Amino acid sequence: MATYLYRLGRFAFRRRALVLTMWLALLAVLGVGAATLSGPTSESFSIPGTEAQQAQDLLADRFPQAGAGGAEARVVFAAPAGEKLTDPENRAAIEATVARLRTGARVGAVTDPLRSGVNPGGTVAYAQVTYKVPADALTEKDREALAGAAEAGRAAGLTVETGGDALREPAEQGIGEVIGFLVAAVVLLITFGSLVAAGLPLVTAILGVGAAMAGIQIVSGFVDLSSNTPTLALMLGTAVAIDYALFIVSRYRHEVAVGRAGIEAAGRAVGTAGSAVTFAGLTVIIALAALAVVNVPVLTQMGLAAVAAVAVAVLIALTLLPALLGFAGDRITGKRGRTREGSPGGSPGAAGDDRRGRTRDPEGGGVRPTAGRRWARLVTRRPVLTLLGATLALLVIAIPALDLRLGLPGDNMAGPQTTQRKAYDMLTAGFGPGFNGPLLVVVDAGPGADARAVAAEVSTAVTGLPDVARVGPATVNPAGDTAILQVIPRSAPDSRETTDLVHAIRDQDEALRGEIFVTGTTAVNIDMSAKLGAALGPYLAVIVILAFLLLTLLFRAVLVPLKAIAGFLLSVAATFGAVVAVFQWGWLAGPLGVEQTGPVVSLMPVILIGIVFGLAMDYEVFLVSRMREEHVQGAAPGQAVVNGFGHSARVVTAAAIIMISVFAGFVLSPDSMIKSIGFALAAAILLDAFVVRMTIVPAAMALLGRRAWALPRWLDRILPDVDVEGDRLRAEPDAPRPEAELVGADR
Repeated sequence: MATYLYRLGRFAFRRRALVLTMWLALLAVLGVGAATLSGPTSESFSIPGTEAQQAQDLLADRFPQAGAGGAEARVVFAAPAGEKLTDPENRAAIEATVARLRTGARVGAVTDPLRSGVNPGGTVAYAQVTYKVPADALTEKDREALAGAAEAGRAAGLTVETGGDALREPAEQGIGEVIGFLVAAVVLLITFGSLVAAGLPLVTAILGVGAAMAGIQIVSGFVDLSSNTPTLALMLGTAVAIDYALFIVSRYRHEVAVGRAGIEAAGRAVGTAGSAVTFAGLTVIIALAALAVVNVPVLTQMGLAAVAAVAVAVLIALTLLPALLGFAGDRITGKRGRTREGSPGGSPGAAGDDRRGRTRDPEGGGVRPTAGRRWARLVTRRPVLTLLGATLALLVIAIPALDLRLGLPGDNMAGPQTTQRKAYDMLTAGFGPGFNGPLLVVVDAGPGADARAVAAEVSTAVTGLPDVARVGPATVNPAGDTAILQVIPRSAPDSRETTDLVHAIRDQDEALRGEIFVTGTTAVNIDMSAKLGAALGPYLAVIVILAFLLLTLLFRAVLVPLKAIAGFLLSVAATFGAVVAVFQWGWLAGPLGVEQTGPVVSLMPVILIGIVFGLAMDYEVFLVSRMREEHVQGAAPGQAVVNGFGHSARVVTAAAIIMISVFAGFVLSPDSMIKSIGFALAAAILLDAFVVRMTIVPAAMALLGRRAWALPRWLDRILPDVDVEGDRLRAEPDAPRPEAELVGADR
């Protein structure tokens, strides 16, 4: 592989104008396509294979008006102290507010709170507002009309708050991403000491993410995509594009610093660091593509979109980046003076080599030992103590994960000062904690049966179950074969009692006529958690097995991949612990902007495992491939660890800080799901890069010694040699290519 990539790097450097033109043309085509072919995203959410989804499908077929998917809002009224809502003045204020709600342009129906929405004490009531369009189709004017109606009720002396998905505005990218990008720029500038060298990874990241986002926009014109689909692509595309370019630019500068001409340095940088980038990208792609195993459409879409972003990042790093290195010339090393053709960073026209005025080499050792080399010596001097201490620290951080609770974001997760959370609390106080999580029981009476009679039997049976507060009257479809019952639990939506009630209602299916299904937001949440929990094992098995095979091929060793996977499991456990401590327990909630603690988003575990696995293997590949490179060149095992770590520690540290910064920028997002994912990924990279990869890995490699690189003979015979270390490149002299090869190099 190194040889092929070496040739690709030389070609891109030499034919830089052609390569740049092709990429710019591709970006232009994608941009035009995104502007003309993109379609709207959707807020719809489906979980195939669950009973809640079966009920939703049944409603869409037999109750089109119930399963239309229109946005909903609850307008909650509370009487002043000592009064009731049925008092004449308060009644008039409610009627006026409801009349104003009905004038909304996209409002389909508004229930009368004075008829069916008043609590027994007459102090709290609610009006259910149903819209003709989904929540993502509502405009700011629609939301202003809803807020204006509530203000009219407040002006009359009532307490009025609103909740529901109608108030959720589409997520927008904010200042957090810009801050992460600026931090990345500063880290790159410190690492390279050159504006041009620092700018290239940022430029390639912008181009790569732009291409991926445009591609997603084009696909949205032909496929119904979730509005969350671009989130992971933006996060990962930015982070890995910067990191991959960072490693190749760093290796290029190293090759220049040891005296190689620009074209040769580009070829060897792409042949060695580019090989590591290719395998690192493949591990990320495997982890993301495997999200399809879970069979949740939104997860599959997010994973595949991120796969596209990572693949584009790898392609740009291997082709466009070496072309830009050719255009940068000596400026990549921070030198101002012009050099002859063929000199470091110059054009490949002659064999001359000006080796004076070399710049700082991020991978070089220099006269004094680097901080990375000193750290590696410290770790390898006491490997057992280091390994035990770091492992124990991660296990302590992981302790809160034992209290992990999952849920879907709703009004209960809104900030205490928001109208959504106030409406939620008012309904809880007026009607009980279960009122905010009603269950929708769908009764399929079957051919020829009377749905109303079957629904009456179901209502009687469900009323007798524990934790049932109330069962509403049945609503029968025009065909008379399907009925809907609303069941209000006594307990909160995310409680164990409510989960048990859902299962108890479904168990009634065997004793009663017809088929019984339970759906609604609470049931969907329960089914989602159960489905993701059941899929977690197969998902882990898929990514671990595929990554083990890939890393075995890469390193030609068995223990190194096993060690990498064990480190990943420690990182994930510790990350879950940090997430629970912040988002459930409220530790550091204030500084991190977490307004409301509660269950962790149900999608988080699977997303986190997939992404962290891919990114953890990135650093494993970058660090250990350099250690193997030293080992292949003949260094003793311990010295190979120190040398390899010393070469890559500075760059890996910069890469980790950049990725942490990019992910941490998403913590500033107002969306609770994006905020929690951003925090989790930033924490995971912090723990994995600095504790696992840069502490546990060198300690474990030192303990394993030569056994780390052991490979059974039978496996050695069947595994192809991909030569990621570029051993074949070192066997070739650095003699200039024949003149015929250089004809038209700068055309």
